[in-house]
Amino acid sequence: MNELDRSHVSSAARLLRALANERRLSILCLLGRGELCVGDLADAVGLSQSALSQHLARLRAEGLVRTRRDGLTIFYRLASAEAAAVIEVLAGLYCDPSPENPPSSNQSLHRETST
Repeated sequence: MNELDRSHVSSAARLLRALANERRLSILCLLGRGELCVGDLADAVGLSQSALSQHLARLRAEGLVRTRRDGLTIFYRLASAEAAAVIEVLAGLYCDPSPENPPSSNQSLHRETST
């Protein structure tokens, strides 16, 4: 594997590690719908603001989210088109199931392919 390939693989591995936490994935799925303030995010994912802050710091460090301040309120949004594309796929599969694609059909498909 050449140096360029390793860089891409390393970036993908960091992204997947950040997404491996259920709370962070929930946060990113919510932000995939649009910008939210910290209080709204905390309510939506059921975390205290201090616990949420730790998850958001990790997502910021990985370059997945950006902030905007409006007075005393901090708003979060997805940081890039690449992050949005990944979250759109994940949200479509797992975060926001539609009637055409309920989680149970995904689970039964997994069972069928693994037998």
